[in-house]
Amino acid sequence: MADRATSVGVDVGGTFTDLVLVHADGEVHARKVTTTPDDRSLGVMQSVTQAEQPTDGGTEKRALITGDVRRFVHGTTVVTNLLLERSGARVVLLATAGFTDLLWLRRQQRASLYDLTLHHRPPLVSRDDVIAVNERVAPRWLHGDSRLDVPEGVDVLTPLTDVEIARVTSAAVASGAHSFAIALLHSPVFSAHEQALRDALAQAMPHATIASSHEVLPEIREYERTATTVAEAYARPSVVRYMQRLSDAVQARGLPAPRVMTSAGGTLSASQARVHASSLALSGPAGGVTAAAAWCRLMGVANALTIDIGGTSADVGLVVQGEPLIERGGDVDGIPIGLPRVLVETVAAGGGSIGRVDSGGALHAGPESAGAMPGPACYGRGGTEATVTDAHVVLGHIDEGDWGGAVCIDRALAHAAVASLAAALERSAIDCAAALVATADATMARALRRVSVERGLDPRDLALVAFGGGGPLHACGLADALGMRTVIVPPFAGVLSALGLALAPERRDGMMSLMQRTDRLSSAALHNARREVVARLRGGAGDTVPGLTEKASTDASTAATRAAHRDAHREMHTESSWARVRFIGQGHELDVPFSDVETVDALVERFREQHQAQFGFTMDRPTEIVSIRVVLDGSWWPFTARRAERVASAESAASAESAESATGATGAASAGRSEPHEFGGSDDGRQLDATLHGPCTVRLPDATLRVAAGWRAMAQERGGWLLAREMQE
Repeated sequence: MADRATSVGVDVGGTFTDLVLVHADGEVHARKVTTTPDDRSLGVMQSVTQAEQPTDGGTEKRALITGDVRRFVHGTTVVTNLLLERSGARVVLLATAGFTDLLWLRRQQRASLYDLTLHHRPPLVSRDDVIAVNERVAPRWLHGDSRLDVPEGVDVLTPLTDVEIARVTSAAVASGAHSFAIALLHSPVFSAHEQALRDALAQAMPHATIASSHEVLPEIREYERTATTVAEAYARPSVVRYMQRLSDAVQARGLPAPRVMTSAGGTLSASQARVHASSLALSGPAGGVTAAAAWCRLMGVANALTIDIGGTSADVGLVVQGEPLIERGGDVDGIPIGLPRVLVETVAAGGGSIGRVDSGGALHAGPESAGAMPGPACYGRGGTEATVTDAHVVLGHIDEGDWGGAVCIDRALAHAAVASLAAALERSAIDCAAALVATADATMARALRRVSVERGLDPRDLALVAFGGGGPLHACGLADALGMRTVIVPPFAGVLSALGLALAPERRDGMMSLMQRTDRLSSAALHNARREVVARLRGGAGDTVPGLTEKASTDASTAATRAAHRDAHREMHTESSWARVRFIGQGHELDVPFSDVETVDALVERFREQHQAQFGFTMDRPTEIVSIRVVLDGSWWPFTARRAERVASAESAASAESAESATGATGAASAGRSEPHEFGGSDDGRQLDATLHGPCTVRLPDATLRVAAGWRAMAQERGGWLLAREMQE
């Protein structure tokens, strides 16, 4: 790899689009532009254009050179927005006769336990767009005259005949839809009927989108599997269009075809992303947690909470044993997505969250947001309502002046907006600003508490990794609310999600339904199943992309793309395996890791230990494995964690003095800095040896760090800051 080889990560947020360049020697550069809501790919290309231009009067050593870029990785909110806005494709669902109401029955749980007027949001499919398929298989519970404890295979009760296939296909064509979801009963263990319908639809409608549940989510639980398959068919057409538009624009600039971050924290090629749309539901936030976990490993921190505060929302995550916590399932706006995902809980408490007073006189922050346009009042783009960012400006936590990315902070505009809100509370602007920040902190603290306490972790034993444009501003307040003693602010905190995208390895997830009692499953059979999943992931079954129909693979991939796909798999050298295990009779499972040499007995023992740790008890009954999951990982992009060297010169001294003056205007303290000419309340990312005692404010290259009273902040040799509570006398 050449020294100038570069990986590019682009994260599209609600307010800003962030771009990070990571060179092969570990040097990092960042850019930030305003998001373009109407077509987010335009904002992506604007960030590329800005990265191609030298900054600091042309003195920057490196700008983006398209010929040096080896990877271009993108975090997208396309699928999230489709599900939130209900703007996806019309979907027709093909379901087993007698089970066509599954999406409406759900889990027979009310939308709210106590609010009887609250209803679930409707499914992504209308009732008129469900086609009943006359076919039926049933688990085989009997062997001879004996009843089995766990079913072995299925019995075909109603065969899927050619006549029925023709009838269903005709009904699908007559519907006028172009996107279809096939979810038949028990397809994880018997997929022949789904395959027959898929092939018939593909032949009748060559350009239709077809998602089959045995390919999307081959696991038990009919509701989650059906809902995930429908979400795939619902989002895939828009993802295809978006990825095609972005790929064309990126490659026209001489850059490689884009890769996309998945909800599970790995990356897919553009062609793979087109047919795994449902795996992109939490694409952007996953990048931030992935990068935070990587930084925790470098610092020797095993367990941490993460908080990514952007312009529209705050995303909370969890790092366990140096890795992002991956969970199976979750939902986006009430739509279950049963695929693996990095745990992220989102709350509407970003920098653009608008302050309001309700009819009872209580102050709220959000959920409405000023977004990218007009943005907070202090941006000077026409916004007049007070936001959390405006409150920080009024309190002196954010400097006036140019912040790059077309953002220029105007304190007078912020004060006017906050004063208007304060009038409704009959308080001063300063008091109102402090209350608005505290209100946002309370919302985020509740999310942090839910993510940790509900999983048996005490926040007081964890570090808090704070990033995003607003994370370092709120970190001390959140840590105080939860009794946490350590805060980590990584370098490039304001663009950490984009950095995670640039560094993240290629990743492939594979799954197989097993449904076997562990006392009747040999270790050889377990590892044969694992090897079968690995073989599919590595392309051992031929040129087709795993999870695609033959037709879709032909349409979505050229021969060159398929060859690149096989080459990439050969380079993926890390295998990780999990088994979903439960006690027989339980309605939930635990994901238990296992290696390629472990016995089934060792796996069961680890499950019992994990069950005891999480729930406080085990049961004296047999266990069963529901499914296994295998992940193949490639290599992380090289990243040197160090501060850039500082060149002593009259120019840098003048720049530092200017920064000190600007930061001092906000009330920032410079106590504890080592060299006045090197540090004056502004951290430009270069070599720095400083310890600060709060209260004070530090302007970072892409964010602002607020060190609260009772805290001290220590600049780290690797970059970023480590904050700790002051020892009480």
